[in-house]
Amino acid sequence: MKKTHFLAFDIGASSGRAILGTLEGHRLELKEIHRFRNQMMLLHGHYHWNIYSLFSELKTGLALCIRQERIQPDSIGIDTWGVDFGLVTRDGFLAGLPFAYRDHRTDHAMEQFFEKMDAEMTYKLSGIQFMQFNTLFQLFVSSRDKLSSLEMAESMLFTPDLLNWMFTGIRKNEYTIASTSALLKPGKAEWVPELFSAAGTTLDLTGEIVSPGTILGPILKEVCNETGSIQIPCVAVASHDTASAVASVPASGNHWAYISSGTWSLMGVESTFPVVTEKARLLNFTNEGGVDGTTRLLKNIMGMWLIQECKRIWDHEKPIEWAEIMEMGKRSEPFAFLIDPDHPGFLNPPDMQEAIREYCRRTGQLVPVSKGQIARCIYDSLALKYKFTIGQLEDLTDQKIERIHIIGGGANNSFLCQLTADATGLPVTAGPMEATAIGNILMQARALGLVNSLDEMRAIVTASFEPFEYEPQFHTGWEEAYQKWKEIIESYQD
Repeated sequence: MKKTHFLAFDIGASSGRAILGTLEGHRLELKEIHRFRNQMMLLHGHYHWNIYSLFSELKTGLALCIRQERIQPDSIGIDTWGVDFGLVTRDGFLAGLPFAYRDHRTDHAMEQFFEKMDAEMTYKLSGIQFMQFNTLFQLFVSSRDKLSSLEMAESMLFTPDLLNWMFTGIRKNEYTIASTSALLKPGKAEWVPELFSAAGTTLDLTGEIVSPGTILGPILKEVCNETGSIQIPCVAVASHDTASAVASVPASGNHWAYISSGTWSLMGVESTFPVVTEKARLLNFTNEGGVDGTTRLLKNIMGMWLIQECKRIWDHEKPIEWAEIMEMGKRSEPFAFLIDPDHPGFLNPPDMQEAIREYCRRTGQLVPVSKGQIARCIYDSLALKYKFTIGQLEDLTDQKIERIHIIGGGANNSFLCQLTADATGLPVTAGPMEATAIGNILMQARALGLVNSLDEMRAIVTASFEPFEYEPQFHTGWEEAYQKWKEIIESYQD
């Protein structure tokens, strides 16, 4: 049986990878070819993404695949985090470095925007969870501050669209990544003029929206010369990393939820239609586009960013391994310190552990001192947030959730997976870890006519990767801790 090779570029807010996928029949094998750091750069008081460095790393990944692995991939595909974008001029130049979503320029953007268009109408038109860094609010701030880059721009390209353009010279907006912007109609590949107008700009920035699995075109000859590649197609996969990850969830039926666990925990269900109700708005749920017309009804939860930022501080003292952090947390007393993972103070503080201690002080709790206490605080609080969100999802969909699928890097954290099962009382299936890259690869395979449907994609995942199962152990104390946690977050809403 013929083997087909695909190269997935999967870029998160902290790191990126080039992963080679080899498909033979209904079996998929993965190999990491190249891994690189991605981090915000502080320049003149603002946080940006170094998009040029990312493009260089992707070309390095393609070159290593060809020269080191001696494999010429049949196509490439790129996925990234959501909401961020670059602006391209009529002459084909990038109008400045893209802002990073954690930049503080949007700290009060929502309140100011709602003076132009109220929250009820904004949600009705977009169906997107209100977060200060939504593309809608970033555009509003750029217009408010009269940025010259916005005045020069002809095209707005989201991060994967921007990298696709660098590879091919083609400017298109892929649907799933555009759906994170709060600028599309819920469940439709259509821009909303009223939202652009309220943001202080126009539809002139927008381009054609293409569906996931669209072949954009061949990579440029200059890229071929630099990497040693032939002119292979660049596929617009499900370019939002969560959309690719959800497409590879090895699930069947309707009574399951997912947690795409990485820097963020994206927790939700796959729906056949958007849920844009007053209750959904008040609960602050988002409706993002998925593969084959599905909607990702989900909540963005701060996720592993909390522990990643603590590790960054701890590594300055002495490098520490993730397994050691997990073990220290496991040995610490449960429920001694609790936080709301989504409190605004945790979005981008200079020192995350100090931000956690300050939250505990302000809510009248004891203050965590050791690394283990801080780690346990984060893990317990995330598990309780997941329990809280499951209840909201069941309320919104009027469906009982019977299983949770944890995919992405967080599936490797056995302690948090078990805490999630214990907190929610639901069985947890963990894996695959590389869910995003797998979804990316299988969308490339669909584009080339080798896979026919979302069900077939998931069947390949089930046949190729062995998950880990966690059953609830019903440890005592969870209900009491849940009530305590709810009281704490309700007492500190500022």
